[in-house]
Amino acid sequence: MKPCIPDILPLKTIDWEPLIPLIGKANRALAYYDGILYAVSNPHVLLSPLTTQEAVISSKIEGTQATLGEVFRFQAGESPQKESRRLDIEEILNHRSAMRLAEAQLRKRPFSLNLVKELHAVLLTGVRGHDKAKGQFRTTQNWIGAPGSPIEKAQFLPPVPALVSEYMDNWEKYYHLDRPDPLVQLAIVHAQFEIIHPFLDGNGRLGRMIVPLFLYEKKLLSRPMFYISAYLEAHRDEYVDRLRVLCLEPDAWNKWIDFFLTALHEQAQANAAKARQIIDLYERLKGQVIELTHSQFAVPLLDHMFEQPVFQGNSFDLSKDMPTKAAILALLNKLKNAGILKVLREGSGRRPQRLALAELINLCEGEEVI
Repeated sequence: MKPCIPDILPLKTIDWEPLIPLIGKANRALAYYDGILYAVSNPHVLLSPLTTQEAVISSKIEGTQATLGEVFRFQAGESPQKESRRLDIEEILNHRSAMRLAEAQLRKRPFSLNLVKELHAVLLTGVRGHDKAKGQFRTTQNWIGAPGSPIEKAQFLPPVPALVSEYMDNWEKYYHLDRPDPLVQLAIVHAQFEIIHPFLDGNGRLGRMIVPLFLYEKKLLSRPMFYISAYLEAHRDEYVDRLRVLCLEPDAWNKWIDFFLTALHEQAQANAAKARQIIDLYERLKGQVIELTHSQFAVPLLDHMFEQPVFQGNSFDLSKDMPTKAAILALLNKLKNAGILKVLREGSGRRPQRLALAELINLCEGEEVI
């Protein structure tokens, strides 16, 4: 197999006619979803579990096994039994940290290759692949194949390393162009990044992170909160196959764009439905918590639980605006007795009690896991 020679962007030929209905559907679904985001005053709190779940699923596509519940337990102080799970979780938390950095940076400066490198460095800090030139474009040949397989058995060979910078410069220029349709442009941006595979590790996760960042920077979403990995994981074989043939088949780009627009359409609908469910849950719980506690701290407590649905009873940040530890524990006991919080581990001696907002976690997972 020879290394891929990507097309120079913009593409010279796109068959637009069959794409027009898909573009319309995707745009409508995105607009509806963004309406939900825009109407929420604190989306970073309410949708924090979905942001973490996106990191879980995106990492799962690359082979990690950790679940959303395991990530939350880890953050609450529970150590995984296997070292491999701990590394999985650290990768997921790095993904979330990189997204937060990206959003903060995009408020100050345009998207750039320097930012891509910064995000890559965050992704690989302290985890598997940390020694694979984090934050730097590769200078050696990489390949995609079965785990542990040699280059001779590669299923795909990205471009030779000497051309990576040239292709990425072209990719960055195309990212910022005004094109006939930004969703088609995004389909090409994502695929071209994956084809070039500019880093030795972390390309898949970073390429999927670019999707919400692009939608945000192009003002198609009011916040960079779009969770595409669930669709790509559910259609993993087609996702990978359609990417791999882009260097081989003349009509592969239109087939890829068709697939990606369908992914945007269906995932925007799924994101909207899930976000609506979470918002409804928050509003219902807010009423219950206020009624149960009659406390001015009811809403801050609920916000904390949405941001970290598994926690230790003594772990709340006691800022100047919060009550004493004893008062917080009394409030938590009321929520526990009402069935809003579930006890995952009873406290004993110096070992604190571990609690979970189980309904939120189960809603995000789509099944009862806690």
